[in-house]
Amino acid sequence: MNTAFDNSDDMRDLYRELILDHARNPRHFGKLDDATHCADGINPLCGDKLRLYLRVNEDQSIAAAGFEGSGCAISVASASLLTDLIIGLPSSQVQNYYNAVMQRLGVPGADDAEPGSIDLGKLKALDGVREYPSRVKCATLAWQAMNSALDNQPTPVSTE
Repeated sequence: MNTAFDNSDDMRDLYRELILDHARNPRHFGKLDDATHCADGINPLCGDKLRLYLRVNEDQSIAAAGFEGSGCAISVASASLLTDLIIGLPSSQVQNYYNAVMQRLGVPGADDAEPGSIDLGKLKALDGVREYPSRVKCATLAWQAMNSALDNQPTPVSTE
């Protein structure tokens, strides 16, 4: 019997339920009219499309976040988890989360820098995606769009 809490069947079931909840009831879904940063993202393989909106304060903290678009359950859940997490955080800490998520999902070329001591909390629900390499792109689309928005990149991001 597996005694590691994070690897237990019960924990995997809980994470699946969390993903389904965020996919069915996405948080912060909708256009953010007073956004200071935005980026488009597309995953041609799965057909996921999204626009991520951020309102960044003068102190570089995320005051508000939202997204709109369509995609598979993993893509929508990941965008929902991301927007739920980053509101109120300084953009430097958001970058640490980006690095940690990319590393955990095994994205080639992910920044090897130590993301610091970050509590990933609900983001651990995305760990199961690693078992399905084609779905990693679904899970990372919103994160790549967020990174692009913070860098003020005008070109839409693509997972291909």
